[in-house]
Amino acid sequence: METHSTPRERTTRPGRIRQQLRWWRFALAGLVSAALLFGVAELVAAFFSTTSSPLVALGQTFIDITPAWLKDFAIGLFGTNDKLALFVSMGIVAALVAAGTGLLARTRPAAASGVIVLLGVGMSASVLSRPASGVLDIVPTVVGTIAGILALRYLAHLAATATATATVTGDATVTGGPVATGRTVAPSSRRGFLLGSLVGAVGAAALLAGGRALSAIRNTAETTREALKLPSPVKQAKPLPQGVASDVKGMPAFVTPNSQFYRIDTALAVPRVDPASWSLRVHGMVDEEFTIGFDELLGMDLEETWLTLTCVSNPVGGDLVGNAKWLGYPLRKVLERARPQAGADMVLSTSIDGFSASTPLEVLTDERNALLAVGMNGEPLPLEHGYPVRMVVPGLYGYVSATKWVVDLEVTRFADKTGYWTTRGWSDHGPIKLSSRVDVPRPFATVAPGTVMLGGTAWAQTTGIKAVEVKIDDGDWQAADLAAEATVDTWRQWSYAWKNAQPGTHSATVRAIDAEGTVQTAERANPAPNGSSGLQRLQFTVG
Repeated sequence: METHSTPRERTTRPGRIRQQLRWWRFALAGLVSAALLFGVAELVAAFFSTTSSPLVALGQTFIDITPAWLKDFAIGLFGTNDKLALFVSMGIVAALVAAGTGLLARTRPAAASGVIVLLGVGMSASVLSRPASGVLDIVPTVVGTIAGILALRYLAHLAATATATATVTGDATVTGGPVATGRTVAPSSRRGFLLGSLVGAVGAAALLAGGRALSAIRNTAETTREALKLPSPVKQAKPLPQGVASDVKGMPAFVTPNSQFYRIDTALAVPRVDPASWSLRVHGMVDEEFTIGFDELLGMDLEETWLTLTCVSNPVGGDLVGNAKWLGYPLRKVLERARPQAGADMVLSTSIDGFSASTPLEVLTDERNALLAVGMNGEPLPLEHGYPVRMVVPGLYGYVSATKWVVDLEVTRFADKTGYWTTRGWSDHGPIKLSSRVDVPRPFATVAPGTVMLGGTAWAQTTGIKAVEVKIDDGDWQAADLAAEATVDTWRQWSYAWKNAQPGTHSATVRAIDAEGTVQTAERANPAPNGSSGLQRLQFTVG
């Protein structure tokens, strides 16, 4: 029996494949709509607080819920590029969700709009979760969500029209198919979709760039920082002694330039704090609660100090360490005015972005020079390093002491309050461990035979470095030459001349000895929960 099929039934297999491949238009519609959502939201956010950007709020929420092991892995893998890696990861996830939503709009446009609404609700919740946010700060997210829904509906309609007419054109070989109509309509429909997508993508990029530029113009933090003239300290830092820097070629500078100073914190977008509105509240278990404004702080007896800061996430031999000259007001004097009550043993410092650190009260009230810092290497704090005010504390890792953009000091007890990272499994005290590293040669470098110069740094804050020893391959420990010491709170550079180096692959191991005679431990420990330990051993080639 002979059967007859309709033109639709007789569509060729290649034709059906072409139809499936044309679904890319809906995925592209989703991507462009998502870009417009964030672009519109970013532009509107320029008129609200710095925490109103939904993309930034989502990133901050992700950072907040990140377990300690994953945070440590990210910093170990990406170093100071951890935030860039987070943005890239978020972009990939957002692109996949947007493309999926666009594909859903092909058959269920109402459901696709519902997905965007749910995402808008989630982003609004993230915005409201930020400590400095108010209800009005969700306006950019709401406006962006509406723009995203409208853009998706429009682009999905263009995609459907283009796909339908392209299907007609693809059926041109089918008997009885509307060949002429398909050949006439399809090109203009495809051009309409591509033009709409292009305009949407370019518009989204322009909105995003415009929002960023407008935010920078409207925010006065950078402008006031550039105009700020720091007062002269009543107590200047001691001049650096001759020979404080090692003369080994390739060694890092003894004073780390601000632009090269490591930055590890929880702020996905740098807070832009207007010093005119900044204040520091001191309260809790004290006899006198008070608030300090920025002008009042600048009028106090400021002091300078040389101090090396270290991140708890720094691996053995890592570079999350920096040395600078800081200007600020001693925290012990702030606490003298507050008069802590009996039983208090901790100061919980809080940043404007919600980060908090638990610092032992005794560390902030002894003779070490812990500061409310306003200057760094002779200039106002850079925005990314805490402008207008941050804390710097000798002898403690930054996660329990070096709060940037600090706005609150609460005198309390470890038994009653916890800091940001303490609730995520890290130690609540965080004293810096005796450490050393090899800076020259770099790992796996090739050096010439003969005399090979090695150089590096070692640190033991509040105690000081007495000696550094180097071991080549599996030989004996040899004393390195120490550069001059600036203070016990800074790192100390060292050098070692390995003579008669023969061609081949070799290793160098380093260890430090502090002023009390303590030898750096060889026992390996990961950064979590209270800092890494162990001896750095690197390989290089003589040839």
